[in-house]
Amino acid sequence: MQETTTGPTTTAWWRTASIYQIYVRSFADADGDGIGDLAGIRSRLPYLRDLGVDALWLTPWYVSPMADAGYDVADYCDIDPVFGDLAQARKLIDAVHGFGMRIIIDIVPNHCSDQHPWFQAALAAGPGAAERERFWFRPGRGADGSLPPNDWQSYFGGPAWTRITEPDGTPGPWFLHMFTPEQPDLNWEDPGTLAAFEQILRFWLDRGVDGFRIDVAHGLMKKQGLPDVGPTPIPHDLPYQDRPEVHDVYRAWRRVTDSYPGERVMVGEVWLPTPEQYTRYLRSDELHSAFNFEFLCSAWDSEAIRRVIDDTLASHAAVGAPPTWVLSNHDTIRHVTRYGRENTAFDMGDKRHDDPSDPVLGTRRARAAALLTLALPGGVYIYQGDELALPEVRDVPPDRIQDPTWERSGHTDRGRDGCRVPLPWSGEAPPFGFSDPEAHADPWLPQPASWKETTAAVQNQDPDSTLNLYREALTLRRETISNLPTDVTWIDAGADVVAFTRSQDFTCIVNFSATPLDLPPAHRVLLSSDVVSGGKLAPNAAVWLGARA
Repeated sequence: MQETTTGPTTTAWWRTASIYQIYVRSFADADGDGIGDLAGIRSRLPYLRDLGVDALWLTPWYVSPMADAGYDVADYCDIDPVFGDLAQARKLIDAVHGFGMRIIIDIVPNHCSDQHPWFQAALAAGPGAAERERFWFRPGRGADGSLPPNDWQSYFGGPAWTRITEPDGTPGPWFLHMFTPEQPDLNWEDPGTLAAFEQILRFWLDRGVDGFRIDVAHGLMKKQGLPDVGPTPIPHDLPYQDRPEVHDVYRAWRRVTDSYPGERVMVGEVWLPTPEQYTRYLRSDELHSAFNFEFLCSAWDSEAIRRVIDDTLASHAAVGAPPTWVLSNHDTIRHVTRYGRENTAFDMGDKRHDDPSDPVLGTRRARAAALLTLALPGGVYIYQGDELALPEVRDVPPDRIQDPTWERSGHTDRGRDGCRVPLPWSGEAPPFGFSDPEAHADPWLPQPASWKETTAAVQNQDPDSTLNLYREALTLRRETISNLPTDVTWIDAGADVVAFTRSQDFTCIVNFSATPLDLPPAHRVLLSSDVVSGGKLAPNAAVWLGARA
C-alpha cells in the first residue's frame, strides 16, 4: 500500500536549507575568557563548511546584562563586548559569505532588558508619561494596588508582573514580563515599537545578514484588557499569545525583508497547540518558515513520527510554505539523552532531568533520527553538538547553573544549561579546545571529562563516527536529496517501521523495532546509521537506498 503527500516545489535556498544553530556562548572561545565569541566562530568556519551546512543561525549577540543568556537585550544595534564588537560582526558576516554559507541572527521583539534605555526612560518619566506606553504598565488590584493586575504566570515560574517604585519613592504600577523581571514585555500596540524594530531590521540587513530567527514570534500582542487566564486555561486561546493583530507585524516586516536583494528570510519560533494556528504565520506575505516543534517533541515511535510528518506536510502545503525539521535546540533536552529514556517525548515543562537514560540506545536512535530528518522535504536545523551526538549534561553543579529557571522555580527545575555546555573540539581534558588551555579560564559551564571520547578531533578520525555520518548525509542531501520532488510516498513495511520514497531512486527506511528488518533486495545502500549486514537493517537504525545500478 502506498500513499502520497505532495508539497510545493521551488528553488529558493531557504526552502531546502540545512541550517546550523550556533549558541554563541558555547561554540568557540578565541580570547580565552571561557565564553564563546565571534572571533571563535570565525576560526571554526572551515569545520562548518566541511560539515556541509548551508546557513548558520546565531543566538543573540547584542549588548545584554545576560539575565537570560542574551535574550534580555539592552541594545539591538550593538554587539556585547563579551562576544566582540560591530567590526567583528562584519568580519564574521563577510567570512560566512566567503565560505559560501548564509547567516541568520536572532531578533528578540517580545521583550527587552530592564537596562534598555527605553525601559530606563519609562521608569524615570513617571506616571502617565508617553515613555511608559512602550511597555505594559498597569495599576495593581486591591485597595492599595498591592496585587498583580491579573493572574498571568511567567514562563519561567512565578507571577508575570513586578511592581515598581516611582522616582519619588512611592509604590507605582506593575509591569508585565512573561519571562524574568529583567525582561519587560514590549507593548506592540504602541506605534513607536513597530517603527523602532523596522529600523533595527534594516540596521542588520544593511550589514549583510541573510535573515532573522524571531524569538517568541507568537507572543507579541496581548488580548485587549489583559483578562485573567482563569483556573482552566484554554490552550488555543490564551490572552498573552497568538493574537490576530500579530500577523500585521509580520506583514510589515515581510515588506522590509522583501525590499532587500538575496532572499532575506524570517524564521519564527512559534510554539502553538494547533497546526491551524501555526501555519497562519507562514502565509505568503508573513514569515518564510517556522520551527516544527511538534516533530521535536514527538516520541521515538513509528506511529507518532509518521503522524507528525503527515500533519506537517499537509499543513504546510495548504499555505505553500516549506516544512522544517528539528531534533534539538538550546531550550530542549538533547535528543541523545531523551531518546535513551523510557519516555522519549518532550514538552517545555519537561523537568525529568534525572530520568534514567541509556546513552548507547539514545545515540543509536539519534543517528537514525538524523537520517530521517535529512531525508524529508523542506529545511532542517542542526543544533551545535548534534553532529557529535552530545548528550545532555545532567550534573551541572548547582552553584554553576546560570539558567534563570533554576532560581525562579525554587530549585525544582534545573533549566536548560545541560544542553548549552561548551563544545568539545579536541584534547584529553577540559576545555577540550573550546578555549586556549594556556588562558587558564574555565568554560562558563563545566564540560564532562568523558567528552574526551566525543571531541570533533576524535570523531574526525573515525569513519563510522556520528560527525562523519552527518558529513556524508549533508553532502548527499545537498547534491541529490534536496533536488528530489517534494512528494513523500509511504511504503507499508510493517509495524514499527517508517519507510517512504521521494523518487524511484531514493528510499528512506527507519527501523523502530527491536529486531533486524529485511531490506528490499533490488536496491543499493547509499548511507546507513548502522551496519547493514545480510540484507538486514539493525534495530533503531535508518538507511537510505538508491535504485540498483
